[in-house]
Amino acid sequence: MLLDGAMAREAQSISDANAPGGRYGRFYLQELLNSGGMAEIWLVTDAKGKAFALRRMHHRYRFNLLARRRFVQGCELLSQIHNHENIVGYIEHGRAEGTLYLLMEYIEASSLKELYAKQDPLLQENVAQILLDMAASLEHLHENGYMHLDFKPENVLVTRNGHVRLIDFDIAQPLPDKPKRMSKNPGTPAYMAPEQLQHLPIDGRVDVFAYGVSAYELLTYQKPFPGETPGEILSKHLNRASFMTPRQHNPDIPAAMEKVILKCLEPDPDDRYPFFSVLNRDLKAALYV
Repeated sequence: MLLDGAMAREAQSISDANAPGGRYGRFYLQELLNSGGMAEIWLVTDAKGKAFALRRMHHRYRFNLLARRRFVQGCELLSQIHNHENIVGYIEHGRAEGTLYLLMEYIEASSLKELYAKQDPLLQENVAQILLDMAASLEHLHENGYMHLDFKPENVLVTRNGHVRLIDFDIAQPLPDKPKRMSKNPGTPAYMAPEQLQHLPIDGRVDVFAYGVSAYELLTYQKPFPGETPGEILSKHLNRASFMTPRQHNPDIPAAMEKVILKCLEPDPDDRYPFFSVLNRDLKAALYV
């Protein structure tokens, strides 16, 4: 009976901590903004009514050591690199009520994935700014010695005035001096470079490829290498007979912009941009900035 009572109290505590108007540590839950595989993001306020975005690991992962290590690693990395206009602002990270959390600046924004889904006019109105900001965020990350490894529209927030904030650094890794084979191969297959899908040694050029996929999608509303499984996607990478260039989908894309995207999407990493600084140079020229 004592055990049943403890379990009931824990269940009630979890329920209270998952409802708007409830409490989580010293924060008041206002609105669930997003829920992903590892964590959920809440709009919270403190005792003074100040608003923050709070990323909280799902309760089911509280005993998963790998998930906890990745979450904390992402928090620590963000604390080092957040002082940039295209990286979400860091406040603190810690643990409350048995779960890990990350407290960030709150901005009124939607993910690029959400904006794609509803073909929001915000995209067309600010497409050049979004393209530039995405590249600038990754250049800043690389300059600080890390590669993101999961760059995709879901991890790109776009504010109402079209500016980007990059989020989610849980699986980011230090940039190697030369391509390195990773013991794990996390990420999202649709945005992975072919060498990443094949579990070959990788370096920062996989982020260049992921940027190219995201830019292609932003300008065409299509994925360059569609597929339901990693194997299908890899097959599209390696056999490009059915590949369509961005301008075949959207002739309004400037030829110079298409050239930048195609260089990002080269199957051989040696043919891609070696650094984001070089990519940014060509991007600004293509966009007349």
